[in-house]
Amino acid sequence: MFFLGLTSFFQDISGEMIFTIMPLFLANVLGVKTSIIGLIEGISESTSSLLKFAGGWLSDRIGRHKALTAFGYALSTVAKPFLYFAATWGAVLAVRFTDRVGKGIRTSPRDALLADSTQDGEMGRSFGFHRALDTLGAVLGLAGAALIIFLLQRGNLDLTRPTYQALILVGVIPGVIGVLIVLLFVKEARGARKSQAQSGEAPVRRRVLTRNFKMFLGVVVLFTLGNSSDAFLVLRAQDLGLSVFKILLLLVLFNIVFSSLSTPAGALSDKIGRRKVIGFGWCFYAVLYLGFALATSAWQLVPLFALYGVYHAATQGVLGALVADISPEGKRGTHYGFYNGLVGITLLPASLIAGFLWQSVNPAAPFFFGAATALLAVIGLVLLPKQTA
Repeated sequence: MFFLGLTSFFQDISGEMIFTIMPLFLANVLGVKTSIIGLIEGISESTSSLLKFAGGWLSDRIGRHKALTAFGYALSTVAKPFLYFAATWGAVLAVRFTDRVGKGIRTSPRDALLADSTQDGEMGRSFGFHRALDTLGAVLGLAGAALIIFLLQRGNLDLTRPTYQALILVGVIPGVIGVLIVLLFVKEARGARKSQAQSGEAPVRRRVLTRNFKMFLGVVVLFTLGNSSDAFLVLRAQDLGLSVFKILLLLVLFNIVFSSLSTPAGALSDKIGRRKVIGFGWCFYAVLYLGFALATSAWQLVPLFALYGVYHAATQGVLGALVADISPEGKRGTHYGFYNGLVGITLLPASLIAGFLWQSVNPAAPFFFGAATALLAVIGLVLLPKQTA
């Protein structure tokens, strides 16, 4: 569990340095409209999601979660340096697409690998701890990016190409370290499931998902429809007058809160139930998105970004633990494939809707929409059968 978390730690340092401010590279350097930014994120994430289905099923089929996890991390790491040469939004899409393919392949096997190494009764704490290490990597990645930007362009409002190229060169290094860790130190849990062929089981065709799990997925998809890419939070901050450096400081603040609360939130869900913690997080999200919509001054973003970390801590690891709770032995990779896949596919319409609302209505419109869908999802969560969560 620790080394898997350490892998995510280094990979997130790399990803945050390179991809978090990619929307600013597209907007400031390449002059791309927000609708195209939404399209890039939507296509990339949806492709990733389709592969999450396949990655989860295949890892159960062959009984080798680690192999697919390592391959996915390696593919993402190899793709990142090519962003250094990107001069069109099509080239950026190609790199982002490849990076997300790697994520799609690895995510469900990685989650199954983590669940298999966790004792009963500690699933929430385990996923919370993994999320905490992952997010701590984000903190260091963003802090490193902020330092580089400060040294190269100080308080300039717009991002420049040389600055972004420097971030790419530095950001590739921790990505390589993360791949080496998963290859050398991460082990399959003892007694890990055999493949279906080895165990004599028939291929999964029917009743892969229970009715309750399908209902749970429906509620999660409804919430995700209004949960567009965080790229729009970055654009919102710049829209209110913040420089690239100050935006990165806000993201550091957000990730510090996220990382520090993830393990306690996961442990709390072990005690009082996943649904209560998730419901709180979604309600909190609705309030925060209203705040992002109504904000008129840059200083208002400071508490909003900090509290946004509370929402993430209450939901990200806890949702992963819930999937493990309601997934039968030998099918966890498949179930994580459905969960991660459906959530990711929904990001395409979510990002397209957000980009359209921003461009056609006003920058506050995507956040009003997100708040509304979050409240509807909370109602759906309350109506779910009790045994679901």
